[in-house]
Amino acid sequence: MTSHVIDPAARPYDPATVATKPEAGVEPLAALDLRVGIVTAVAPFPAARKPAWQLTVDLGPVLGERRASAQLTNYDEHELLGRRVVCAVNLGSRRIADFTSELLVLAGLEADGTPRLLEIDGELPPGSVVA
Repeated sequence: MTSHVIDPAARPYDPATVATKPEAGVEPLAALDLRVGIVTAVAPFPAARKPAWQLTVDLGPVLGERRASAQLTNYDEHELLGRRVVCAVNLGSRRIADFTSELLVLAGLEADGTPRLLEIDGELPPGSVVA
């Protein structure tokens, strides 16, 4: 995945203008392991090139705790700590500065590119499969 710079004034994710992607079928989505996790720790990540948090996410008894670099700086630490999140856990790890990110926390994007975490309905336990 290549880095890109979002120009918020251009509203690159405006749902009124974003074209759909080509049909991919269900197989690529079925290959993703999406799980519910609970954020158990949040730390600043000053070594990241783009502003980010270092998150520790509890993914239940099978997957345990994993860490992620997340460009969610529109959220305060207290808004993230204890929050249930949706994570892709089988994308491999990625080295970011002096940190290894082991999962991707999923969010929707506002028109200007601001991420908004996906909501979990109810009290699903950590490690629950997202279908």
